[in-house]
Amino acid sequence: MKAASAARSILTSLHEVMASRTHAQAKLNQVVEVIGEALDSEVCTIYLLRDGMLELFATRGLNQAAVHVTRLGVGEGLTGTIAQNIETLNLDEAATHPEFQYRPETGEEKFHSFAGVPIVRRERAIGVLTVQHVEPRRYEEVEVEALQTVAMVLAELINNANLVDEETVGGLSEARTGQDQIEGLTLVKGLAIGEAVFHQPRVQIEHTVAEDTEAERERVYLAFDRMREQIDNMTGHAEFGVGGEHEQVLETYKMFAYDEGWSRRINEAIDSGLTAEAAIERVQQRTRMRMREISDPLLQDRMHDLEDLANRLIRIVSGQLGTAAQKGLTRDSILVAKNLGPAELLEYDKRRLKGVVLEEGSLTAHVVIVARAMGVPVVGRIRNLRGLVREGDEVLVDGDTGSVTLRPGPGVLTAFEARFARAREQKAAYAKLRDVEPFTRDGERIEVMMNAGLRDDVGMLAMTGADGIGLYRTEFQFLVSSALPQRERQARLYRDVLDAAKGKRVIFRTVDIGGDKTLPYLTNEIGKQDENPAMGWRALRLALEREGLMKVQARALLEGCAGRELNVMFPMVSEPWEFDAAKAVFEQQLDFLRKHKHQLPSAIRYGAMLEVPSLAEMLDQLLPKLSFISIGTNDLTQFLFAADRANPMLAERYDWLSPAILRFLDRVVKSCVGYPVDLGVCGEMGGRRLEALALIGLGIRRLSITPAGVGPIKELVRKVDTKEIGEAMRGWLLTPPENMRVALQDWAKQRGIDMD
Repeated sequence: MKAASAARSILTSLHEVMASRTHAQAKLNQVVEVIGEALDSEVCTIYLLRDGMLELFATRGLNQAAVHVTRLGVGEGLTGTIAQNIETLNLDEAATHPEFQYRPETGEEKFHSFAGVPIVRRERAIGVLTVQHVEPRRYEEVEVEALQTVAMVLAELINNANLVDEETVGGLSEARTGQDQIEGLTLVKGLAIGEAVFHQPRVQIEHTVAEDTEAERERVYLAFDRMREQIDNMTGHAEFGVGGEHEQVLETYKMFAYDEGWSRRINEAIDSGLTAEAAIERVQQRTRMRMREISDPLLQDRMHDLEDLANRLIRIVSGQLGTAAQKGLTRDSILVAKNLGPAELLEYDKRRLKGVVLEEGSLTAHVVIVARAMGVPVVGRIRNLRGLVREGDEVLVDGDTGSVTLRPGPGVLTAFEARFARAREQKAAYAKLRDVEPFTRDGERIEVMMNAGLRDDVGMLAMTGADGIGLYRTEFQFLVSSALPQRERQARLYRDVLDAAKGKRVIFRTVDIGGDKTLPYLTNEIGKQDENPAMGWRALRLALEREGLMKVQARALLEGCAGRELNVMFPMVSEPWEFDAAKAVFEQQLDFLRKHKHQLPSAIRYGAMLEVPSLAEMLDQLLPKLSFISIGTNDLTQFLFAADRANPMLAERYDWLSPAILRFLDRVVKSCVGYPVDLGVCGEMGGRRLEALALIGLGIRRLSITPAGVGPIKELVRKVDTKEIGEAMRGWLLTPPENMRVALQDWAKQRGIDMD
């Protein structure tokens, strides 16, 4: 007997049962008879989850009086173990299993062999299907596979008959695994509550029984062809680069995509009478059960690759290819993803997106910068995330501690909501500082500006009381566009930003694209050959080579800032000649506008970002040409440490308070002495209270940070004596303590300065 023919025989009979007009209980009574006869099994039993307990709903071979009487907790006995672990059991002697429990009312003492499979719907066990036999014997693999296939169809029958209500289905994750707290890496601080939504949603399979087997097979063949084409094309995508770990991932994907064994098993599932989607899911259920038995981390990773690929195949075959952003969020949501690009995050409705949880992620990745700008807490570095959380689970994101709580109990939820309330109170306290100028205790004025990149961000100027926008990331407009933004559209944005700033200074950074900020309409040219795109053809390097891009933006900035001061800053300047070349593009466009009698900016101040360490060696040549210079600590950190900031393996490896970084910054501060140049930091480092304290001690007097950080930093500034912290920093830089972070914390604590 083949598994496919056995399952097909049962499904044919079940199809008739499901189509009959009898009530649900009568159908289940018929189902156990059909399965028992087909497998020549003396006992066939169906347990369904009701009110958190597995209730005996139908049986062939056991005492009928036990139906709706016998109930087991999830995890209790063999049946409860199957539901809890979503696993299959096949035992020749049931009593030898450590979880075996005897229920006398069922009359099952004479049966020795036992096999059971979970009935799964929406990745949750909603019941258990079991068979038993008097003679001790292990059921053949084909019989167990037939049971697993039948269980898929039963899930549809049970759902359609409303035998397990949605509350029970949705709550089973609590019953199966209960509350679960997982630790990750804080990427963006903050607290969030919402329901889990997968960035790449799993397809909900509603129809499992095929009407035309050959038509289903053809759908799978076409889906395989398309999937293989997608995988082959990935090699040319900029985000994969050349060489290294990404190539190994691609090779694994290709291996699975072209694996004949995988496609054969899906075909066999279709032969048994399943639809294309159900056949793929059926094979994946079996794979997931095997994954639980694997202890080798490398093999587990490979199995997760297969899971990703199977999800892709189901999306293709079902035609459901969109992300959750394209479908739209309908409730307060916590986004769950392996990783995200900044453009992908910007597609989501900010009103509904409350938090993000990632399997990967690093502190300085641009998607994190975007999330910070959106005020969305992010926790990353959580392995096997999609295996831990289910779509629709309630999730608490604690971006302050880097922890995520799945399916919280009432007590935990209440405590979290109390913290939420306190956070709102603290936010309100910071809001009171909106109109207070940030002077230190010894009278030094610290300029606290904010970073922005979206038109809506500018409204935060008035709400936070920031001194201005120290970094306006103009590339965000490029990231959210399907084509290169026209000059008029760019100019309109810059004009609107200045209008909204109401006279406060705005520093526009020219486009920083490339690296992890690829543009779909420039994919063929950006970063394709870069082994490390972050150190490749990006930012000013790209803009200078693509002269048309730079010219259009220069004209747009000059026109958009007509009649007002233009502050323009060039990113990733490595040598003075690059600044000269970029400035020359602006001067050429300025001459053109002047000749054609256009209104010009009232003044133009040129600045540069110091992100590449080489520029520090040439500051004496560059500073006379600058009005201001901004240290970009995100890129600077990765270049100083030769540590790719997008690599999750290095996310926690290097500290912004490392003496190496602080000594470098100290040298830059000293190099600027004697020049009429405004020096500041516009990186995420400046938005953290402890790091900001160190920067003030080094002599930095301008910080440009995320809007959420403005209040806390203004509050910090008013508690600091610059001479005192400056003296402490000089001592620490001369003789670095064992842990600079601890030394700073102790210093602050002694003076009653809260660093939380």
